[in-house]
Amino acid sequence: MREQRSVPTGRRLKTIKFLHTLAWAFFAGCIFAIPIASWYREHRAAAVLAGLVLVEVLILALNHWSCPLTAVAARYTQDRRANFDIYLPEFLARYNKQIFGCLYVASVLYALANWVFGSQKP
Repeated sequence: MREQRSVPTGRRLKTIKFLHTLAWAFFAGCIFAIPIASWYREHRAAAVLAGLVLVEVLILALNHWSCPLTAVAARYTQDRRANFDIYLPEFLARYNKQIFGCLYVASVLYALANWVFGSQKP
């Protein structure tokens, strides 16, 4: 019979917070990379990045604008501060969707404008 080892609750929460922070950093990086890719006229790359973020937006929308990892983290703590489930400053965690939502829209609009109206490659 195989012995089951129980992972301490604190370690599980830290693991979830770490994974959530990694996912956040990935999508934040994608948002910042969209206009950079567009600037270099890598419109396909900008579109892929925008599409990746859009998938995350759809996941959030289907989950009542909450990351699925938040519900998992909630099982391991009674803390409900804005950053209980992620390693971000509380202010950034609280206003994350507003800040990065605006940045995402601005990045996509810039990429679209650059694609439509930008100059041709030399």
